[in-house]
Amino acid sequence: MTLPPVLISEADIDARVQELGAEISADYADKDSIVLVGVLKGAFIFLADLSRRLTVPRTIEFIAVSSYGKGSRSTGAVRLDLDVRGNIENRHVLIVEDIVDTGHTLNYLIGILKSHRPASIRTATLLHKTEAAEVDVHIDYVGFGIGSEWVVGYGLDFAERDRTLPYIGIVQPGDG
Repeated sequence: MTLPPVLISEADIDARVQELGAEISADYADKDSIVLVGVLKGAFIFLADLSRRLTVPRTIEFIAVSSYGKGSRSTGAVRLDLDVRGNIENRHVLIVEDIVDTGHTLNYLIGILKSHRPASIRTATLLHKTEAAEVDVHIDYVGFGIGSEWVVGYGLDFAERDRTLPYIGIVQPGDG
């Protein structure tokens, strides 16, 4: 089995997550606590690493959505598979995503979470495919901007493969 070529190294990811942790901690320093809402499955590694680098009180919730089906392109239609279980009303929420491409999923998530009446909602993503944007959605914290490559590793997968690579690699959807 050939490993995907590296787009973003493990060291670069680690350094950037450390920077994001410091920035988020500074921005939330005056808050009692924040709720990190990790988007399953892809954001779990980023969420864990980011959470460990925060210096502010935090709790963790998960939400799951799907928009890809079995294909390699987002359908644009987003389905809620798992809503947050805890009460986030009047809490400061930070949505933690693995990747934002078209923006449909993040836009949908913001709408769902607003219905829970949080005190605030901000967004963080490890990767942002700016060229793929179809929906204008604000992202407060971005790890890396990337092109249109299909990427795997650090939580991201292709057909459930390569999710646990410690770096971000590039694959062709027909690979493997």
